Amino acid sequence: MSNTISSTSSLGSYDFIIAGAGGAGLSLLHYLMGSSILCSKSILVIDKSFEKTNDRTWCFWEKEVGAFENLIHHHWDTISIHAEGFNKKLPTAPFSYKMIQGIDFYNAILSKAKLKSNIHFQEAIIQNIKVLDASNTSKGATIEWEGGAATGNYVFSSLLPFQMNQLTTAAAYSKSLQKNDSSAKEALFLWQHFKGRVVQFNQPVFNQSVAKLMDFNVPQHGATAFMYQLPLNENKALVEYTIFSENVLSIAEYDQVLNTYLANEFPGLTYSIAHEEIGAIPMTQLSLSKYQAPIYAIGALGAAIKASTGYAFQFIQLQCKNIVAQLEKGQPIQTHVHTSRHQFYDAVLLYVLYYHKMEGAEIFKRIFAKNKAATVFKFLSNTSNIFEDLQIMRSLPTRIFLPAALSVLLRRA
Repeated sequence: MSNTISSTSSLGSYDFIIAGAGGAGLSLLHYLMGSSILCSKSILVIDKSFEKTNDRTWCFWEKEVGAFENLIHHHWDTISIHAEGFNKKLPTAPFSYKMIQGIDFYNAILSKAKLKSNIHFQEAIIQNIKVLDASNTSKGATIEWEGGAATGNYVFSSLLPFQMNQLTTAAAYSKSLQKNDSSAKEALFLWQHFKGRVVQFNQPVFNQSVAKLMDFNVPQHGATAFMYQLPLNENKALVEYTIFSENVLSIAEYDQVLNTYLANEFPGLTYSIAHEEIGAIPMTQLSLSKYQAPIYAIGALGAAIKASTGYAFQFIQLQCKNIVAQLEKGQPIQTHVHTSRHQFYDAVLLYVLYYHKMEGAEIFKRIFAKNKAATVFKFLSNTSNIFEDLQIMRSLPTRIFLPAALSVLLRRA
């Protein structure tokens, strides 16, 4: 078979099928290509379109030179946090806060993959993914689309069952998931939804060495809302309005907040918009996937997102690296990436945010006011030790978080 992109295909068989060529699917492809043991295996990548756009920006913190260092669009070694009556700058050492543009990530991996004769591409909308024989999963799985199908020894899917323009409330969506899962508890569910702009001014207005990680001086919409301000140079920055809530906003509502914020921050100055992005990330510990081996969910579908904050990029990398290591050793595939301890912390914070026990702005203000950025980053990366966890916990009021923790424990019982 050719590795050029096809619109239709007859039945074929592959070692690995990757359903979805977004961040998770292409991350897995990247690590498969980098494996001396698996790099020559036959791989099929299926997506509705391989004509990629700059649809998202990934930001994350990292200590060392990472796997995608050549794709880093910008990085910052100082962050700032802002709330009413509170402004604080924090050095990030030993971490660096890094940004990758979606289009650079997609193009880098796809251009490399298209040079490999063992990697094939199918442009199609997937209609069904199913195990060939439930009594003998070693026979693999099949994936079907209009006009074609293929089988794979392993299938990895990152295809979420929703798109931004189809979202209703998080509550309605979680109930629809629970309806088909009698074992599901009343799992909490919020969206992290956002709209961002890359704005360009005709004069220097930004301190390009400092990333405004959270500016809570914006409309909260009865939830947790903040503005990112990530300078790319003195004239240009990504400014993004982000909310944790049950409901997404209309595009006009995001735009109104962005317009007002930019007018207040830079009065009398005009700017052009170089790029816009919009999206929503599920914040929940409810399983979004019911796949069974040899079909595996990855990315957001495979719970590679921190439920309490929506952080995903580094968790996706860990998940994909783990999968490839397991495949190399012939081990059973385990896709989970969160420790039980940190999952419990996530559940407590999600509970506090969901039931409005304490304003998100106040929570994050307290955490950053009393801790180094590095300690917070480790906590949010699930790499903190118990002593660092206690430091974070001491930042927050026991009268709110202890009852929340007990409620979470009782819900799990």
